[in-house]
Amino acid sequence: MFGLTAVTFFEPTADSAWRATYPAKGPDFARASPARTCQNPPVHSSPIDWASWRAEIHATLLFIIRDGEILLIEKKRGLGAGKINGPGGKIDPGETPRECVIRETREELEITALRPTKVGELHFAMSDVPDILCHVFLARDFEGNPTETAEAKPLWVRLDDLPYDRMWKDDIDWLPLLLDDRRFHGRFVFSGEDVIWKDVEVDVHFSNAAS
Repeated sequence: MFGLTAVTFFEPTADSAWRATYPAKGPDFARASPARTCQNPPVHSSPIDWASWRAEIHATLLFIIRDGEILLIEKKRGLGAGKINGPGGKIDPGETPRECVIRETREELEITALRPTKVGELHFAMSDVPDILCHVFLARDFEGNPTETAEAKPLWVRLDDLPYDRMWKDDIDWLPLLLDDRRFHGRFVFSGEDVIWKDVEVDVHFSNAAS
């Protein structure tokens, strides 16, 4: 689709299997991909008809990287309370994704992200909350001092020590790509908090002028 050779991996789980598609791209490919091969993997189709799928919630996430660390939050309320993630939230009517992620980061951490760039798009088919389309942004600088608020507690984490055990289970499939400065498009099917199917495409193009 994007002029790259695609490689597909399968790995079965207890009650289903997942599929992650990554373009083969030399040594960086193996480092960016968390997928593992297995012998004679079964092929499982998505339980969701993605051609007709529509998100009920449109949202954003932001990750700020500076001096070998990434700024995360411990979410204090709402969906995902207690988990570690990036700042972000729902897009308001008439708001662009970039405007939303700047506003949400200001509300949650009292800082202003500078020049956020869209690097990913995530489609979540959920079992017990409305389906979500999330625009993922990356920034390298900000104004202000990250401050704990009623919504979030700021956490600076080394890039080689991300707390995946306290994050949403899909994060390990695309956050390494963000750290590797690659663009991605992911689709995930959740049952509760478990991922039962996934597909991640790498090195896609986003028009940041439209985000």
